[in-house]
Amino acid sequence: MKIVTNIARAAAAAAGAIPRSHTLAGLDLLASAVVIVDAGGRIAFANAAAENMLESSLKALSRQRLCDLFSNPAEFEHVITQARAHKFSDLRQELTLERPAREPLHVHAIASAMDEPDGNVLLELRETVQQMKLDREERLLDQSQVNKELIRNLAHEIKNPLGGIRGAAQLLEMELPPLHLQQLREYTQVIIKEADRLQTLVDRLLAPHRRPHIVGDVNIHEVLERVRSLILAEFPTGLQIVRDYDASLPEFRGDKEQLIQTVLNIVHNAAQALAERIETGDAQITFRTRVARQVTLAKVRYNLALDLHIIDNGPGIPPQIRDRIFYPLVSGRDGGSGLGLTLAQTFVHQHMGVIECESRPGFTDFRILLPLP
Repeated sequence: MKIVTNIARAAAAAAGAIPRSHTLAGLDLLASAVVIVDAGGRIAFANAAAENMLESSLKALSRQRLCDLFSNPAEFEHVITQARAHKFSDLRQELTLERPAREPLHVHAIASAMDEPDGNVLLELRETVQQMKLDREERLLDQSQVNKELIRNLAHEIKNPLGGIRGAAQLLEMELPPLHLQQLREYTQVIIKEADRLQTLVDRLLAPHRRPHIVGDVNIHEVLERVRSLILAEFPTGLQIVRDYDASLPEFRGDKEQLIQTVLNIVHNAAQALAERIETGDAQITFRTRVARQVTLAKVRYNLALDLHIIDNGPGIPPQIRDRIFYPLVSGRDGGSGLGLTLAQTFVHQHMGVIECESRPGFTDFRILLPLP
C-alpha cells in the first residue's frame, strides 16, 4: 500500500533526474491513472490508465482543462491549487467526480507539485471501486468453474439412463399386441418424445463447455452486424439498433460463431424484454465498441482489450435475480430456458474475457471485455 500511495512522489522526483520522455514512457506501465496538468490547468500528459479512465485519448485530452471534464470541478481545482502552493508534500483526498451523461468516478486522488519551474502538478487517480470489481470478477470465474463441473457431472448422470429409458420404450412398443397397438402406442411415444426432449436439454447444458473449435481472425463489427441483421429480421418494426463503433479496433483470434451466439443471446433477451417498448415504437438497443487499456482479465494484465457494451432501454433485470442471471436455468421470462446467458458467459471465458452486467429500470448494460493483440 505504501508503494502504491507514493507513486506520485516518486514519479515527480524522477522527472528532475531522468529525461522527460523516459519518465513519461515509464508512467504508461502503471496501473494507476497519472495525469500532469500545466499552470493553466490543461492536461499536459495522461498515461494509458488515465486514457482508459477518462475514456479519451491523450491527443483529445491535451486540448482540454482537466476540471472541465467534470460537472463538479471545484473539488479538483482545490486539490490542484493546494498542491501547487506546496502546502503538503502530497495531498490525498477521496473525490467523487461527476461526468455528463456518464457514471460518476469515485477516486482516491494524490496530488504532488513537480519539481519544475512551470508549475506542473502530477495527479495519481485510483478508482476506489476497482478492487471491488477485481474481487467480483474473481468470484464470478470461480463460480463459473464450479457451475461447469456441476453441470457436466449432472448432465452425464442424466444422459446415461435416458438412452436406456428410450430403448426400453421402443422395445415395449415392438412387443405390443396388434389388437391394442394404436391405443397403447400413444403412451410409448410420450416416453420416447420426453426422453428426446431431455436429451436435447442435456446436450445444450454440455455444449458451452466445449472448447472453441474454429479459431480464426475475428472482426467484432462483423459479428455485431450479423447479429443486428438477425434481430431486425425478427423485429422489423418498433426496434432501433444504434451502432457506436470504434473503427480503429484491431482483429483478434477467436471463434466467430461462438461470439455471434454470445452477442445474439444477449440481444435476443434484450429484444424480448423490450416487448412493450417495441409496441410503442421507442425500443432501442445500442452496440458500443471501444478500446480499453491496461486491463486485468482473469488475473492476467493486458495492454489492450475490446470493451463491448450492449445497452437497452428496457425495464431492467428483476432485482431478485440480478445477482444470479449467469446461473444455469435462471430466467426472468416465463418459458425461458435460463441457458442463454450461461452459454454467453462460458463462451466469453473461453476467449479469456469477462462479462458483467449493470441494470436499472430504463437501462441495462452488458459489458464484454476481451483481450486484444
